[in-house]
Amino acid sequence: MAFILFILFIILLRTGELILSRSNEIWLLQNGAVEYGQKHYPYIVALHVLFIVSLIIEYSTKQTAFFSLFFLVLYLLFLAFKVWVILSLGKFWNTKIYHISDFPLIKNGVYKYVKHPNYLIVIAEIAIIPLVFHLYFTAIAFTVLNAIMLSVRVKEENKVLKI
Repeated sequence: MAFILFILFIILLRTGELILSRSNEIWLLQNGAVEYGQKHYPYIVALHVLFIVSLIIEYSTKQTAFFSLFFLVLYLLFLAFKVWVILSLGKFWNTKIYHISDFPLIKNGVYKYVKHPNYLIVIAEIAIIPLVFHLYFTAIAFTVLNAIMLSVRVKEENKVLKI
């Protein structure tokens, strides 16, 4: 039962993030934003969907009744960090890469200290979420896949940030 509640929480959270992202996307486009990285974005979506599928499949085959309170608390701390990132970016937060040429880069909140904090959170989430229920295959496989995907994504975003 704990796993079902946890995975539903993750799915609802991701859905909420996509809704917020879409709302911000509309605002960004209305204010002259240009989208970058369209070629790799479907792969990011696929990675995150398959991540959730892998969690469910691995748990279904393993069915551990135990969860790690340490990793659950750690995940919740990263979730609080993600809220700080989203609040720091406001309408500029998005799951896609957008740029508005006349707007300065956000350098407040967490962005005073870290260049790509959202990606640090994604790295942590992909590694930690499976560890809450001892799902080591998903943790390892998707950490590697995510690292490959982020190497493409961060390169693209860094090019856009120089515009």
